[in-house]
Amino acid sequence: MTENGYEAVTIDTSKPHPARIYDYLLGGKDNYEVDQRAGDALAAAAPEARIGVRANRAFLERAVRYVVGSGVRQILDIGTGLPTSPNVHEVAQTVAPDVRVAYVDNDPIVAAHGNALLSRSGTTRIILGDLRDPRAVLDHPDVRQLIDFDQPVALLLVAILHFLADADRPAEVVATLRDALPAGSFLVLSHATGDFADRTDAQAVYTNATASLNLRGRAAVERFFDGFELVEPGLAQVPFWRPDTPPPPRSEDIGFYGGVARKKP
Repeated sequence: MTENGYEAVTIDTSKPHPARIYDYLLGGKDNYEVDQRAGDALAAAAPEARIGVRANRAFLERAVRYVVGSGVRQILDIGTGLPTSPNVHEVAQTVAPDVRVAYVDNDPIVAAHGNALLSRSGTTRIILGDLRDPRAVLDHPDVRQLIDFDQPVALLLVAILHFLADADRPAEVVATLRDALPAGSFLVLSHATGDFADRTDAQAVYTNATASLNLRGRAAVERFFDGFELVEPGLAQVPFWRPDTPPPPRSEDIGFYGGVARKKP
């Protein structure tokens, strides 16, 4: 049995899932008790966790408005997570109604909720796929139907690469995606870090989850932008990337880097 071209995956509710933990911390309802326990443990280990995920979400919204305002009309959002209003397509289409968005996630629950949300829209689609196999994502017929890789694309890798271990070769994953994008495309990326506090206990929360948490320092995160030119202010803690409101209290403790970059000619 297949769904969207991928082998159907059994939904495992015995282990916390990063997308559902994130949903819980944002105040969503698409999560289970196991995810709630993990979210509470994460907030206990990293007291800024809840404001951090909200700040990361706000960064995503500002970044989407920026890339669409720069002329991009198609977005590939990999590791999209559970739908959270406003969704990427809702943010993008307030700037330009003709923006097309392909969402990709490896959690069948995300795909199910996304399909229900997007079923009436011809400019958005959700695909069940895994970032660790970027070629399969790029070649997926639903992605190809929606995204024209001869025209600039905004690639969103927001709060997802830190769930790839070094053994998953995240730099090669990003490079494969980058090489499929034409000049003028954008990379929007955020990544968890332990640069501002010891977050060993926060990492441990994900030991029994469906994916580990792999914190990386500034230099390692910046290397994901190889082949791109960072736009001002460069790589920054997410509350401080082009803020449009005063950053929330404790923003200096938030362990998320974020940046937007344009692919060089």
